[in-house]
Amino acid sequence: MTDPPSIRIDRLTKAFDTVFAASELSMTVEAGQIFCFLGPNGAGKTTTLEMLSGLLHPSGGTATVLGHTPFQREKDYLRQITLVMGQRNQLVWDIPVVDSFERNRAIYRMDAGEYHKMLDEMTDLLDLGDLLQKPTRNLSLGERMKCEIAVSLLHKPQVLFLDEPTIGLDVTMQRKLREFITQYNQQTGATVLLTSHYMADVQALCKRVIVIHHGSILFDGYLDHLVQRFTAHKTISIKLSDPLVDLSGYGELITRSEEQAAFRIPNREAANVTSRLLRDLDIVDLTVEDPPIEEIIESVFNQSA
Repeated sequence: MTDPPSIRIDRLTKAFDTVFAASELSMTVEAGQIFCFLGPNGAGKTTTLEMLSGLLHPSGGTATVLGHTPFQREKDYLRQITLVMGQRNQLVWDIPVVDSFERNRAIYRMDAGEYHKMLDEMTDLLDLGDLLQKPTRNLSLGERMKCEIAVSLLHKPQVLFLDEPTIGLDVTMQRKLREFITQYNQQTGATVLLTSHYMADVQALCKRVIVIHHGSILFDGYLDHLVQRFTAHKTISIKLSDPLVDLSGYGELITRSEEQAAFRIPNREAANVTSRLLRDLDIVDLTVEDPPIEEIIESVFNQSA
């Protein structure tokens, strides 16, 4: 017998006066999935997270998370979820960070031993040592985001709503956080719904993506299917042993130096052009790549305009 879906929404809608922030969204998320909401600012991503976490009451449609109706805000439901938003605080502004952690321990009635074990893990992972005794108001954005993530996960939630969780973090810490989310998902089986403008987050964490624009879902499926569906060309890059070789006749040449060159080739012609290049030229190295994910997402929006 399979587990029931963690999240199920049907025609979920949120309107502010005559503006629809979310318009008849429908989707099902299986337990243990990590998936990403993609879309520009104002697309409806945060509004959807706020409805699923119970902060907003929908204007229409239905939603269940872990079998609960989110906006009823039952205690048993709230104990099993967490919401991390880059622009909102769970930490108390004027007290040391560790005191906010202790407050959450009391709210969630965590066992003291389990709490300290999780706190030690978070402190090591996110390098929180010197930050725990500082008031929240004295932290930089990156420092505060690390502490916000830690306090949000201390109670081991089963559903994580993460809205731009890597905002303000340096590249090294972004990577560490992505690794932690993956590890947390594997160890606990938690479901993760993530929004991010960092495509590195998306590619590292999410097999499934949902592209949302103007409150409506434009695409729901695997990331590699999105690439296949909305990519019209590939980039073939080569490293040459002969810097003077003639490269005309193989396709659109987009860069050329003495030793390297790159072509933009329609998908249907990529295999043939690759074979010709390898047959005709003395090539040291060759790679075939899809366009950057940012470019693919932009093409999705352009096709919906």
